[in-house]
Amino acid sequence: MSGIYARALQVNIPALMHLKPLPMSEQPVVAIIGGGLSGAGVAYHLARANCGEPPVIMVFEPRAELGRGIAYDTDDPAHRINVPAAKMSLQPDDLGEFQAWIEARDAVADDPGARQSDGTLFPRRRLFGEYVASLLKPLLEEGVVLHNRARVIGLERRGGRWSIQDDKGGVTEADIVAIATSHPPPAAPGRLAVSLAAHPRFVADTTKPGALGVIGRHDRVLVIGNGLTAADVIASLAERGHDGPVTAISRRGLRSRGHAPVLQQLFGDFVSDAAHSALALLVRIRADIEAAKAQGISWHGVIDQVRAQGHELWQALPVDERRRLVRHLRPYWDVHRFRIAPQVEAVLDTAVAAGRLEILAGSVADARIEGELVVCSLQPRHRRQSLERSYDAVVVTTGPAHGGILETQPWLAALAASGHLSLDPTGLGLACTEQSEAIGPSGKAEPSLLISGPLARGTFGELMGLPQVTEHAFFVAGEIAAKLRLIMESRHPA
Repeated sequence: MSGIYARALQVNIPALMHLKPLPMSEQPVVAIIGGGLSGAGVAYHLARANCGEPPVIMVFEPRAELGRGIAYDTDDPAHRINVPAAKMSLQPDDLGEFQAWIEARDAVADDPGARQSDGTLFPRRRLFGEYVASLLKPLLEEGVVLHNRARVIGLERRGGRWSIQDDKGGVTEADIVAIATSHPPPAAPGRLAVSLAAHPRFVADTTKPGALGVIGRHDRVLVIGNGLTAADVIASLAERGHDGPVTAISRRGLRSRGHAPVLQQLFGDFVSDAAHSALALLVRIRADIEAAKAQGISWHGVIDQVRAQGHELWQALPVDERRRLVRHLRPYWDVHRFRIAPQVEAVLDTAVAAGRLEILAGSVADARIEGELVVCSLQPRHRRQSLERSYDAVVVTTGPAHGGILETQPWLAALAASGHLSLDPTGLGLACTEQSEAIGPSGKAEPSLLISGPLARGTFGELMGLPQVTEHAFFVAGEIAAKLRLIMESRHPA
């Protein structure tokens, strides 16, 4: 059980006292902006929480179903969950629920590749979205949760409440708002975005439906980035029959690692005497990996322990050390923490063995369009001489640009300009308190504006994968429920 989940019912009483009591005749309204896993999780747990009086729970999400978001709204058969199904759930205290849901429905009967030889399941990613949607369905049918299929375009503070404008022309007044928007899209290196924008096979955002459809079967492909998204792209191309050469380039040339052949026990203790610098933490992790190896435990057990204790570890680091960790160690953490599914790993291994996939450490120094080709100047790491290569297609997979979230959502930028939001100093998303309350440029918290999911990772640390996202959704729901109870008590004092 993580620190976030264990603290889920703690209440920030001083902050709650700043909430304006609701008029006696009004039912409290909670608006959740974003209906992916984070937003759907907050809605689900809030609907089941003791709020004093049932609130109106409205989720703004343009997709047809809640719970999918970018990650789980995909029909691509190559897209698989990268965590065993037995460890994925919307319930923090029942990690096996998703697998039980699968078994009860025989949901992988048409996907023989989902089950590994040891019985673990890595089903297609869309199936987890179906599971989350199925949990929300009865709440939607009963009207406990409302799904507003609209995109938010404006959020303002007016008369003690929040006024939400959507792209369908609607205006909603809410008392509490949870921002649970998806990751910002990847950001192509500035010069490439300009110089290659006109090329028909320059794919700057792989999350757009059909984005890879422009790539031909025999095309030479340059993939910029080498993490989970790059692995997905390469696996998707292989699924489509692509047999052309692929170069995956990233600054350090680090390829995402796979899972251990067998389950590894957790190893190490990183919180009893927590490190207060990025270097000290790195030294301790390396030492524990060696100690674990001597006991027959792979590095997976150590990294999983770091992840499990991640919230406490992050809190022990001063802001400057958090920045140092993000700047220097994040790429190494990402490739060990965010592992690829065995099916995807097999595709990459096969492509490397066949000479069709080249993993290159370096950067794209320059690129230009020549006819139908993209001519790139690649600068390998630790080499002065650059390489000139020609490609038929270029795909950007550099990962979410969390530091650019304000630029990708104009209403968030306006909210920051009006003093209600600010970027986290680590560059990992939006600033918030330990209660997940948004922090404005002045350093003042907004008790009725909360941040849920990966955009809060600058404060909470590990918030990119399950079960941490689920636990944080439960935590945020608990914070909102506590605020609502206090409001109800102010209406009806004993």
